[in-house]
Amino acid sequence: MSRFSYDLHLHSCLSPCGDEDMTPYNIAGMGKVLGLQMMALTDHNSCRNCPSFFAACRQYGIVPVAGMELTTAEDIHIVCLFHRLEDAMRFDQTIYQHIMKIENRPAVFGHQTLVDEMDNIVAEEPRLLISATDIPIEEAIAMVKAAGGICYPAHVDRSANGIIAILGDLPAYLGFSICEFHDVSQIDAYSRRYEGIKNCRILCSSDAHDLGSINEPNHILTFDAEGQCEEAIRSQLFCILSN
Repeated sequence: MSRFSYDLHLHSCLSPCGDEDMTPYNIAGMGKVLGLQMMALTDHNSCRNCPSFFAACRQYGIVPVAGMELTTAEDIHIVCLFHRLEDAMRFDQTIYQHIMKIENRPAVFGHQTLVDEMDNIVAEEPRLLISATDIPIEEAIAMVKAAGGICYPAHVDRSANGIIAILGDLPAYLGFSICEFHDVSQIDAYSRRYEGIKNCRILCSSDAHDLGSINEPNHILTFDAEGQCEEAIRSQLFCILSN
């Protein structure tokens, strides 16, 4: 069995609240310095910097995962991960049709920068990405599954955009088998208090918006992937997360 240190919730410079130095190559480079083996890029309501992120991770020997932090109509944040980059990019196009047509104001919210495989700025997304979509959470879950991905509630231990703060628990009818914590010290207390947490696999990721907040390699997933290629390792990841 192989042990993989991970951080599966990271924001690039495409997220308006992300630092401008959170470029794909900088993120992957910091992951290499820290000793992370698997990283997911999960910008707000967008996957459009994921191709560049994949290129950067491959240069540093890190297994990349394409993702998105989707904001539902209830203002709940869910992490969406995709085995295939192509599936993530198709999902991105679908979600873009559901984002509110509010123009971003960089002076207020921050820039939303798209970069190429060399971290060169190629465009700036004009529509504000941090607004809620018009997709209810049950519909969002179904959409992610239909697109070939998996999803789970982000930072359930936070009051801002956390599913427990908004719905009062992790409802069983939503069918989540995974949830994400930001602060590991909260896991025991939440598990005792909220029934929906007890049967979930718990992931701990940083939700980093700056390079200094990316996780140290303290959180580990274990599965049989020794000597396997990136694609096979990602397949194993999705296998364990889907069970």
